[in-house]
Amino acid sequence: MAKILIVDDAESVRARYREILSSDEHEVIEAVDCNDALDLFDKENPDLVLMNNAQTPEMLREQNAEARIIMSSAMGQERRVIRGIRWGGPENATLTAMVDDSKG
Repeated sequence: MAKILIVDDAESVRARYREILSSDEHEVIEAVDCNDALDLFDKENPDLVLMNNAQTPEMLREQNAEARIIMSSAMGQERRVIRGIRWGGPENATLTAMVDDSKG
């Protein structure tokens, strides 16, 4: 079982991740914004961070250079994710696949 920090301002997104991850018996911690994420990261020492905030990876790396981060974002926000990967370092971040279902 892993301790996973989910960072997203949308409750519906956090709820979906929580549902999926909790069903696999992972401990889920949630943050709404960058400030909450940094505070929880420091207090909880999660095994993995799943986020959509492009500025947070750099700040997390300042607290822990070994932080494992997965960046995710909705369609149309690819630049935001890429910027976050650059700030967080490609060795510490992963760009999740983005699929546009509207193109059949």
